Amino acid sequence: MNMRCVYNMVDNFEGYRAFLAVAQTGSFSKAAEKLSVTQPAVSHAVRRLEERLGGPLFYRTPAGVRLTSEGEVLHKFVSQAFHFLENGEKKIAEMRELIAGEVKIGAGDTLCRHYLLPHLESFHREHPAVKIQVTNRTTRETIALLKEGRIDFGIVNLPVKDSQLVIRESIPLHDCFVAGEAFRELAERTVSWEELVRHPLILLEQGSNIRGYIDRFARKQGVAIQPEFELGSIDLLVQFARIGLGVACVIREFVAEELNKGALYEVRVDVPLPPRRVGLVTLRDVPLSLAAGRFLERLP
Repeated sequence: MNMRCVYNMVDNFEGYRAFLAVAQTGSFSKAAEKLSVTQPAVSHAVRRLEERLGGPLFYRTPAGVRLTSEGEVLHKFVSQAFHFLENGEKKIAEMRELIAGEVKIGAGDTLCRHYLLPHLESFHREHPAVKIQVTNRTTRETIALLKEGRIDFGIVNLPVKDSQLVIRESIPLHDCFVAGEAFRELAERTVSWEELVRHPLILLEQGSNIRGYIDRFARKQGVAIQPEFELGSIDLLVQFARIGLGVACVIREFVAEELNKGALYEVRVDVPLPPRRVGLVTLRDVPLSLAAGRFLERLP
């Protein structure tokens, strides 16, 4: 947009502003008082508008000025336009006070349940008018949604490398192998990776960030993982392990209660999986809404 267009827009706005004030007060002098400008300034702005539109918008009467037929038509549109502007300013003010707005979050099912949910509950209590939308997807799918502009930020399993993203590391996660009573004897000693892969393994399905991380680490130990079961959520992995279908790879922090109660037993390998972290990802150079920024600030 060139500077001439900008000047024209400003000039037109002042003309419509003066026109609306005169129409509302029925007087050029009262319109000037309302706008805190001089009467000649109001008359000049209206005259410029009339010249641009090709005809008079007011006519004088003993009781003041009245709208012409063309002026009445224009008044309907101008008053509606200024009403929209006022509503827009009001909505922005509400959003800044967090009495309106929306936060769109992408996260995996397990991270939603064990990481996001407590913070979501507290934010909603403090800001009940802010709408929160959570989309459950894998890390890869969450990043795709972020790049499409369908979410404000994502909660993902690291590691992730992408130059388009700003990645903030959050809490650490420790992947471990667990089993139910049927494989309890494995929990009574340290096992090698070679022995581990000889047992039925229960892992997340291929394509997930966690599965790729485990597969790559296993290859570094000289073994290839061929799981008995490939499932879509860690909650399912836990249930399959509990009923004795095999040894599952899960996140220790998210099964602490089951381990403490003896519903599951940790199977310790001689070379443990290195810890990972939860990642909070946003698009580089894309500003967040106030509500989304406030929500992101409260996440560890």
